[in-house]
Parts: sequence; C-alpha cells; structure tokens
Amino acid sequence: MKRAVLFLVAVAILGLPAHTSAQTERPSTIQQAILGTWKLISYVRQDLPSGATSDVMGAHPSGYINYSSDGRMMVLIVGTDRKKPAGPVATPDEAETLIRSMLSYAGTYSIDTEAKTVTHHVEISWDQSRAGTDQVRTYTLEGKHLTLTTPPSTDPASGQKTVRTLVWEKLK
Repeated sequence: MKRAVLFLVAVAILGLPAHTSAQTERPSTIQQAILGTWKLISYVRQDLPSGATSDVMGAHPSGYINYSSDGRMMVLIVGTDRKKPAGPVATPDEAETLIRSMLSYAGTYSIDTEAKTVTHHVEISWDQSRAGTDQVRTYTLEGKHLTLTTPPSTDPASGQKTVRTLVWEKLK
C-alpha cells in the first residue's frame, strides 16, 4: 500500500513541471501572444470609394514584424520580384526602384485591449515619412495568424483613401 501511495505521489510530482511548461506555451494575453517574429503572408488594400481590392506590393511580398518584451517593434516589407543591382553598387535608378519597393520602420508599441488596437509609435522609418507618428492598427489574433488593419487613411503608395490589411504568421 505504501508503495502505491509513493508511486502516485511520484507521478503527480513528475507530471507537474510538464503541465506548468505546457501552460506557459499558450499565452493568456495579447501582450504575451504578440511577442516574437511574424512573417508576412499577405498585404492587401481596399480602395474606399470603389471597394476594389488589390495587392499593395505585388502578389507575394516578403516581410517580418517583431514585437519584443521591452515594448519595442520593427517591421520590414519588400515588394514582389525585386531585382538585384547589376553591379556591386546600385545605380541611382536601381536604388530608387529598390527604395520604392520597400517600407520599414521601428519604434515602440502599445496595445489597447478594449479597442483591440496596437499602436506603433514610430521613431525611425525608411523614408522618414512615418517618423514621429503613431500608426494605429486594429488586430485580430487567430491561432498562429495575426491580422493588422489600418483605419481608413491615405495610402502612401497610391495617394488614395484605402484600408490596408496585413496578415502575419508567427515564426517559431
């Protein structure tokens, strides 16, 4: 009888750490779940006057966004089919084409769980157009996918009023 009780106690104790680590793998808050690096899956705009949708940076843009536990974030997105410069240094035309087919910025972020928004407080940006601004995004988190949607605003690429939606997949 004592052996059976000792066996059950040993099983309970040995099983406890596994249960605890499994709990930490499933974040309980958006603040925990958003941490880490996410890979861009799609980037689509909806034109507000017409409702038409189109790819923002081509059919298969590449990009990453990272949210860290110290409250900092950074994002880099590049368009589909970017071409390497012909030589070791880009010509002015090649450099302009490369710059026009990317966006990047970094800063801090804050989350409003009631409004379901994440705000990127931009400190630096690839072309300085976003530096010093707050970029508000509505978020939805479903499994390993994070969707960020802009409010209706002027699209920096087209100059038109649009809503842009980015879908990201969590990297391990």
